[in-house]
Amino acid sequence: MLFWPVILLLTMIAGTIGGAVGFGSAVILLPVCTFAFGPVGAVPILTLAALIGNLSRACFSWSEINWPVVGLYCLGAVPMAALGAMVFVSLDPETVQRVLGLFILAMLPLRRWSERHGIKPRRWQFLPLGAGMGFLSGVVGTVGPINAPFFLAYGLVKGAYLATEALGAAAVHLTKSGVYGSFAAIDLSVLTYGLVIGATLIFGSWAGKRLIAGLDAKQFVGVVEVFLLIAALLMIIGL
Repeated sequence: MLFWPVILLLTMIAGTIGGAVGFGSAVILLPVCTFAFGPVGAVPILTLAALIGNLSRACFSWSEINWPVVGLYCLGAVPMAALGAMVFVSLDPETVQRVLGLFILAMLPLRRWSERHGIKPRRWQFLPLGAGMGFLSGVVGTVGPINAPFFLAYGLVKGAYLATEALGAAAVHLTKSGVYGSFAAIDLSVLTYGLVIGATLIFGSWAGKRLIAGLDAKQFVGVVEVFLLIAALLMIIGL
């Protein structure tokens, strides 16, 4: 297939961005996979690839994972991800994406205001956050840009943020993969494509980790916020 070199190149770029700022891989790859494999095949293929990519991102900063946050997030996210994966075909994902894009734009100044006033999410709040994000992930495929402001507001930066958010996202993608598999949405071709794209994301995650190594915490947050703004605008205009 002539489009495979293009897909793998874009996957490397997407993986590098995701490895550097904690999200963006799926946002970039969703329209690519939809064009290449069709809307029905794109979601399970991207879910498998994102599972591999997030696990690699977590492994590269394993010692910095905030396990209590991961546990609470997964406790809420896993059952709701299964529910979202079962109902995603009945909703209009484009409308949901635009609403979430507006939500991200609102969260950016709110996160800065909260930081100035010493307000940050409490640990227990990652349980309902996980539930909401798990369901949305099942419906629209990716919620990385929506997750980011909450993890940053809690005080997680660089490796701690990248690995903690990635491990929670991996649990969600694993759940969705099981649901798609039970509904025969994952066949041999979907499995193969997902594994190939996921393996390419591993190299991107490694490259992204190297890119942010020299940034201090404030610079890192600034870079993430720039990508959040871009992601929000792309979601709003429907790209």
